[in-house]
Amino acid sequence: METILLKKMYEIIGWGETEADGIFAPGGSISNLYGILVARYKQYPEIKRQGMTALPCIVLFVSEQGHYSVKKAAAILGIGTDNVIEVKCDERGRMIPAELEKNILEAKRKGQTPFCIVATAGSTVFGAFDPLHAIADICETHRLWMHVDAAWGGGLLLSRNYSSKLSGIERANSVTWNPHKLMGVPLQCSAILIREKGLLEACNQMRAGYLFQPDKLYNVDFDTGDKTIQCGRHVDVFKLWLMWKAKGTCGFEAQIDRYMELAKYFYKVLKKKDNFKLVFDAET
Repeated sequence: METILLKKMYEIIGWGETEADGIFAPGGSISNLYGILVARYKQYPEIKRQGMTALPCIVLFVSEQGHYSVKKAAAILGIGTDNVIEVKCDERGRMIPAELEKNILEAKRKGQTPFCIVATAGSTVFGAFDPLHAIADICETHRLWMHVDAAWGGGLLLSRNYSSKLSGIERANSVTWNPHKLMGVPLQCSAILIREKGLLEACNQMRAGYLFQPDKLYNVDFDTGDKTIQCGRHVDVFKLWLMWKAKGTCGFEAQIDRYMELAKYFYKVLKKKDNFKLVFDAET
């Protein structure tokens, strides 16, 4: 079930199933942690054996409206919250690419080593979508890993009317997507998706011989434990599989379109009220 649905999610993002990998994780915060963990391993595979002492002063970038889990991941991974550089946003809460470029160059002048940019597709407060194509261009210029936190907004990929808000996500190296948000799947259901097959396993595997024997009587590709930082995992994929079988992709699309129409209606209602002040007007 997990393999089938992960392939479907790669396809929706715009990746080929043979080039991508992923795993279901216990929530978007852990999925974001996986994204940063793999980004660091890709640049510095020696981290796995030698630890942070073998690395230069690495820094990552996230918008000032980004989720707090990015800083938490930096603390857990030994990168440090001081090495998470917050990038200024425009008046609608979207990362400003020129500010990102400026922050990267400034970090390099200070002797720091950028390795990752975390873009946000649906911020917690404003529901803002960072300009993914512009950020991807900067990542390519500076050879940085691009992680997209689409925990909140990933579901819009299922809507032909609204998927354009995530235009450029196909250029990301990794994506967090929480079906327990816009798709309405019961908590918890989150996926970390990586656009390089084998990297997730290389980063996390410990080859425990008492668990992951290569000569089992079934297809050992189903032994996904060496991809994860956990050992035992909850079967979070089952409820998503059941919902997808019941609703179909078209059913999810209709549901998400309905949510968006309700949001527009709610905005119109609030705009007419004297006792509410809108943070900003709706996008035209």
